[in-house]
Amino acid sequence: MVKVSEYMTKKVDCLSPDNTVKDAIRFVKETGHDAFPVVVDGKLVGIVSVHDLVGKDENEKIGNIMTKREDMIVAKPDADIMDIGRLMFRTGFSKLPVVDDENNLVGIITNTDVIRSQIEKTTPEKLNKIVKTYENLGLKTRVERGYVSIDELKPTQSKVHEDELTGRMYELKKGLAEPIIAIKTKKSGYILIDGHHRAVAAYKLGIPKLDAYIIYIDTDKKLGIEKTAESQGLRTLKDIKIIDENNENSINTYTLKPKVNFD
Repeated sequence: MVKVSEYMTKKVDCLSPDNTVKDAIRFVKETGHDAFPVVVDGKLVGIVSVHDLVGKDENEKIGNIMTKREDMIVAKPDADIMDIGRLMFRTGFSKLPVVDDENNLVGIITNTDVIRSQIEKTTPEKLNKIVKTYENLGLKTRVERGYVSIDELKPTQSKVHEDELTGRMYELKKGLAEPIIAIKTKKSGYILIDGHHRAVAAYKLGIPKLDAYIIYIDTDKKLGIEKTAESQGLRTLKDIKIIDENNENSINTYTLKPKVNFD
């Protein structure tokens, strides 16, 4: 069993009940996220989304418009990530707060994380697990091998690591890189599922297309993973950030004066 804790994001952007709608809108612009857990002293008390902000007075307190904890669906760190994935698919939620037994916010899990949890190191295994994941959700698939233009790839990962990127550039120059994995639906472009470092490396090297396993999914609706990517401002490879260190082990909270600490 793969646990939620293995794939959840530990750096969580949060709001306080005392923040206002104006603060939340500013936070949306700063982070690119569309929903935020609401916490008090590290405890989850609610969640607010951009839909909750529409039409509200900018001075309205978040605590008055948020969905309260008792009405929320949450995940636990030890839960089976596929059980959470099925729950998200049935309910339509693209992300869920993760809390421990004391209701402390410890992370957030997204539908993107669920898909990534099925990806392992060997490409055939990656491919088969991704296909099986969508088939388990009731979608028809077919797989073809081909080439995909770099310009047509829509990323689902917001950042890549500089050291690994250097390695992928070397592999591409030597012709050693394995195929990427992309999803193609009836109305969407090519959604990049696995191979973000390879894709960014190809972009930096001026390589126009990459060898790919293409998973064709028989649906005219946007997949949750694509919606999540769009909510993060991910539309082309140019939107991916290149970082040289991992800073994902803290909680960022938008606070008012007096300062509220959610560490």
